[in-house]
Amino acid sequence: MSTLYPWLQPTWEQLKDKLDNQRLSGSMLISASNGVGILQLLEHFSAALMCSNYASEACGFCHSCELIKSGSHPDLHWIKPEKEGKSITVDQIRQCNHIAQQSSQLNGTRLIIVTPAEAMNESASNALLKTLEEPADNCVFLLVTENAHKLLPTIISRCQQMQIVLPSSADLTDWVGQQTSNEIPNYVASLNHHAPLKTLEFVNENGVESYRGVESAFITFIDGKSTDVYELWSALESDTLTKLSWIWYLLSDTQKAHFGINSRDLLPGSDALAKLLTYEASYQLSHLLKDLMDQLSNHTGLNTELMVINWLLKLQEASCS
Repeated sequence: MSTLYPWLQPTWEQLKDKLDNQRLSGSMLISASNGVGILQLLEHFSAALMCSNYASEACGFCHSCELIKSGSHPDLHWIKPEKEGKSITVDQIRQCNHIAQQSSQLNGTRLIIVTPAEAMNESASNALLKTLEEPADNCVFLLVTENAHKLLPTIISRCQQMQIVLPSSADLTDWVGQQTSNEIPNYVASLNHHAPLKTLEFVNENGVESYRGVESAFITFIDGKSTDVYELWSALESDTLTKLSWIWYLLSDTQKAHFGINSRDLLPGSDALAKLLTYEASYQLSHLLKDLMDQLSNHTGLNTELMVINWLLKLQEASCS
C-alpha cells in the first residue's frame, strides 16, 4: 500500500487498532477539512477492511485487494452527490440501506462510504438515521464530513467519531517545502486553512503573487488612493470566495496587530492596514465579511457582484469615518 500523508497517520492508527482488536463500530464519522487528502485514507482503510490476508495492512495481492485496485469490489459502496454541488438524495440512501441488509458477496464485511455526509438532504438524513438505529451485521457505514455541525445531532450520536488533525504551521511548511522549490512565505498556511494539499497547490499555482495583488488593491482602496469600488471588484471577480477569505484573514491579522501581536505568520499587509483602520472598524468589517461569505457559500443563485459591492461600500464608509 502507498504511504499515507503524515497528518493522516494518527487517524489510520486509530482505525488499525480497531481492526486489529475487532472493535470496529458499525457506524463511524470522520471529520476532515478540504485539502487534507482524505480519499487516500479512505482507500487505505477500505483495502485493509476488505483484505483476505489482513495483518495490520492490506496485503495488496489477494482477490479482494485486486478488486479494490480496479474499483470493482462488490462489497464497497460509495454514496456521493450525483452531480457536484447537488444533494445526496433519499433514493440513494434507501438504496444503500437495502445493500446494508444483504449478505456480503465475498463472505466479508460490506463498507458503505457516505461523502460528504453534509450533502444529505433532510429526507436522506432521516432515512439513514433509521438504518443506523438498527445496524446490520457485518456492515460498516463510514460518514465523511467537512461540516459536522450540518449533520443531524442524532446521526452524530450514533457514530464513533474521529477527527483529522491539521499539521502545525511549521510542520506544514516543512512538508510543502519538500514538495516544491517555489517560495513559501510563513503566512500561506493561514490563507489555506492549514490544509496541506491546498497550500501546496496555492504555492505551485502562483497563489502568493495573486494574494499580494489582492492585498495591495485592498489596502490602496482603504487608504483612499483608489475610490472606485468596481476597480477593487475586478480584483475579486474570479474565485471570489477564496479572495474574500484572504481579506478576512487580513482583517483578522489587523486586529492582532492592534494588540501588538508580532508574529512572522501574520499577513504582510496587516501592520499597514492597522494604521488605516481602527480595531473597532476592522472587527466590524470582518464580521460583516464573514456574514457575506456564509451567504454566498450557502445560497446559490445570489448576485455575487451586487452583494460584494454593497460590502465594499460599507467598507468605504468605515475607512472614511
